[in-house]
Amino acid sequence: MMRQITRPMRCFLVSATALVWSAAPALSAPVTSGAGLGGAEKPVIMPAPSSIQTDGATSPLPKTIVIRWDGKALPVLVTAVERFRTRLEKLTGQPIRFVSSSADASAFTITLHCAGKDGAFPALDMPEQYALTVSASGATLDAAGPVGILHGLASLLQLAGRDATGAVITHASLNDTPRFRWRGLMIDVSRHFMSIPTLQRQIDAMEMVKLNVLHLHLSDGQGFRVESRLFPRLHTVASHGAYYTQKQIRALVTYAAERGIRVVPEFDTPGHTFALLEAYPRYAAQAPLNMEDRAEKNRAALDPTNPATYRFVTALYGEMASLFPDAYFHIGGDEVVAKQWTTSPHIHAYMQAHSFKTPAEMQAEFTTRVAQALTHRHKKVIGWDEITAADIPRDTVVEIWRGAARTAAATAAGHPVVVSDGYYLDRLQPAAIPYAQDPLGNVANMAEAEAAAQATGPGGTIADKVTTQTTPLTDAQKALVLGAEAALWTEIVTEEMLDSRLWPRMAALAERFWSSASACDGETLYPRLAVTQDKLEELGLESSARASQRLARLAPGETAPASVLLSVTSPVRNYAHNHEFLQIRHKQRATEQDLNTLADIASPDSFAADTFNRQAAAYAAGQKDLKATLRAQLAYWVANDAAFQAAAARNPALQNALPASESLKNLAQAGLMLLGYDHSSGWKHRVRAAVRKARAEIAASATTKVVTNTPQPPGDLLQDILPGIEALSARIMHGEGLPTKRP
Repeated sequence: MMRQITRPMRCFLVSATALVWSAAPALSAPVTSGAGLGGAEKPVIMPAPSSIQTDGATSPLPKTIVIRWDGKALPVLVTAVERFRTRLEKLTGQPIRFVSSSADASAFTITLHCAGKDGAFPALDMPEQYALTVSASGATLDAAGPVGILHGLASLLQLAGRDATGAVITHASLNDTPRFRWRGLMIDVSRHFMSIPTLQRQIDAMEMVKLNVLHLHLSDGQGFRVESRLFPRLHTVASHGAYYTQKQIRALVTYAAERGIRVVPEFDTPGHTFALLEAYPRYAAQAPLNMEDRAEKNRAALDPTNPATYRFVTALYGEMASLFPDAYFHIGGDEVVAKQWTTSPHIHAYMQAHSFKTPAEMQAEFTTRVAQALTHRHKKVIGWDEITAADIPRDTVVEIWRGAARTAAATAAGHPVVVSDGYYLDRLQPAAIPYAQDPLGNVANMAEAEAAAQATGPGGTIADKVTTQTTPLTDAQKALVLGAEAALWTEIVTEEMLDSRLWPRMAALAERFWSSASACDGETLYPRLAVTQDKLEELGLESSARASQRLARLAPGETAPASVLLSVTSPVRNYAHNHEFLQIRHKQRATEQDLNTLADIASPDSFAADTFNRQAAAYAAGQKDLKATLRAQLAYWVANDAAFQAAAARNPALQNALPASESLKNLAQAGLMLLGYDHSSGWKHRVRAAVRKARAEIAASATTKVVTNTPQPPGDLLQDILPGIEALSARIMHGEGLPTKRP
């Protein structure tokens, strides 16, 4: 499952379809070209549908559209159609009016047919398939159930846009059904609280990309986030003033349900309970609580030997379960620090009296008792993969975070599985890395998953023994994989950072969770993702807007040079930017991290760099007409360093990124040399040095394991144009001693 011991925008998400540069006053923005190298083929529907036929033809989209219901118009669908109309206006830039009939027999008509009845909605097994046909006369949408209508409307919206003549709709025929039933996003609202409007904004984006589960991590060391009427100190003390009222929770659940999204709550026990114990310390395994060391917020555990602990947890879970109508309730169960129990004399005595040889066996007893209490309340339990040490019912869902061996073990035992292994967004990996991992086949990721799961609290976390399975899952095991879920732990993610830390990567994973494995095309991912991100921002996401605000805070009136730098750099990966995590790993006292640096604004993905890298590769492959475009771009980046230095001299918050700006300049100069614009003495040496430095900086955070003992680049920024420079060097300097493989 989940996080390191502390879990752990492109500030300006520059579209590959419309490359926009925030140029410094002294610079001229480069002219970009090269159709097909940065842009996506139209239409872009993301997630990729099961099948689509289109010739790319379009028809004008009128301002008045007839909506015809073939069958009963359920209230939730009437609301969805109005939501669709509002979004259509935003994407087409023109007012749209829906009418139920028209005297004009040729009026553009959208016909909607929902075969399913108004049953449980949303639910795990609700039918989601739909068929959509769009022509010059209108659109027909047939769905097997209400949520299929929502999915079809999301795809129909992606077929709308503008051309030189105005609003248009692309002709296409789609048949679509999801690969997995569970397609989720986990947001940790304990480490940093996220307001209701911010969560609603994510839910709206989730609907657009056909995600159907919002998993909220509502309690941890930093705060308990829901009003409790049974145990009011949980929100008056343990929330530190930031929590959701029960009324707000019910409204949020309704808001999500109207968009076909289930809300699954998580209240983590028996570990990660510092906030609970702040409010009710009598249930603590170690008392008094260590209030001085921030690392203790992730180590504190409940006392499993105290009968009152079970009464407290089961009563709390009962109250919280009543707020969330979904059938599933997440109990956490991860990362219990063994020393919390093994160093307690009375807990040690309890283990001996009950013949528990290991802390894992004692946690198994805790899990079993808590799970039984929830089962009696007609809830299905879900927990992180540590819970498999207990004798849990076969229908208990296991959320996998520690590697493919746990998927194999859990499914072999007959448990349904949700895979989060490989999909941790707080690792700040670019979208292509998690997108390349299939939920059914992450065996190659096993070593890294094991390394990432090693917390460093005193005594380490409770261990289990799982034999690594290197053979593929059987068909029976695959059938037990309900789906997958991305996770964003928010130790270093504030509310104003949330949109940019989730999107556009979440849209890429939505496709991985929805579309067939063969349809997940990494080669076309970034151009399609750029189009999708632009539309999501037009519809309400605030990634770019919030990033601009944060950059203005660091360099008021002089944001342009930093904007250019951030458009082609990304933050270090695999918790290297989580300095609190690294302090704990190195046995240092953890201190709170400043989250107002350029690395906190930078996005893990650069559409601008992707465009350049594609063009450089095409040039190296023989497309010589790109030379002028590449030269203009590289010269622009070279010139930006002087502007950045000048801005940093007046804005100290930029100064730690001065080496990153110089590295970008050096790489860009290397590119110009490779294109033949500078062959002064020693040019080959300068090219080699620039490339080797950028490679070494990327390698320093390539895995969680290497991060622990490897210095990171100043400013925690990586150079994203390196692949393009390497493409040029592979051709120009072949045989000249420049290494062509990464270290």
